[in-house]
Amino acid sequence: MRLRHIEVFNAIMLTGSVSAAARLINITQPAVSRTLQHAELQLGFPLFQRAKGRLSPTTEALTLYPHIERLFAQLDEVQRLASNLKAGSDTGELRILSVLALSYEILPRALKAFREKHPGYAITVESLHSPQIMSALLLQEADVGFAFSPVVHPSLTQETLADSRMVCIAPKGMLPRALVRNGSVALHDLVDRPVIGLDSRDPVGTSLSQACRQAGVGFQQAVVTVQTYHAALAMAHHGLGVALVDGCTARSADREKVDVLTLEPHIPVPVRALRFTGRPDSVAVRGITRCMQQAIQETL
Repeated sequence: MRLRHIEVFNAIMLTGSVSAAARLINITQPAVSRTLQHAELQLGFPLFQRAKGRLSPTTEALTLYPHIERLFAQLDEVQRLASNLKAGSDTGELRILSVLALSYEILPRALKAFREKHPGYAITVESLHSPQIMSALLLQEADVGFAFSPVVHPSLTQETLADSRMVCIAPKGMLPRALVRNGSVALHDLVDRPVIGLDSRDPVGTSLSQACRQAGVGFQQAVVTVQTYHAALAMAHHGLGVALVDGCTARSADREKVDVLTLEPHIPVPVRALRFTGRPDSVAVRGITRCMQQAIQETL
């Protein structure tokens, strides 16, 4: 079936007569009849039975119609996309993936700034772990991802937006006052303290483990091991132990419950924008990336 055949077939299915179909698609009745006859001749079977001025779909037509409906739904999507492109760069869809640590303070600030410049975009945000973000970008299920992990896949590109660092979050009264007044704490100062463990497969957890090995420091067995930095922060808020988290997560700390201290040695936690290599950056992707960079700089 040609596209014109499909259009006429759909119009007759919707209206039930040649005359009404002609009015719907703005052509003459003879043109509708000729197109229908040509479609049936090409298919080799009738699409409608004629009775008392009405057209009743045949079994074959009823079998075809759900597929035709899906096709017209896709054509409507194409039309909407074309309209958006004609309207300019301020409309469309932006699909963002982010690690949870960036979803509490940084991403909301960035989205607020982005919406002020691009109010017409429909934005979806999903918080995932770094490996899931990379998998989704490879499948082109999102436009951009924000994470701490370095990219190891040739089909993904990365852009470092800022260099955060690991921070010590300690429940009030758990660390000596001298350390708290000093505003910084070394890894060896935490050896005898309960520490909230980070998943060793996590990029920040891996960096922490490496820093501990280099400093010759071994913590006592973690009171609890978590997979997200905000979970570690919540444990510290409830006095379970010291949490070692990234600087972005530390911005959510309740200073009435915990002390926030610089951690020595310096353990970098780069914030990266990840994108699919084979896809050119859109105005929206460039815009949200710049807004994320600005939000991180302002927050840290």
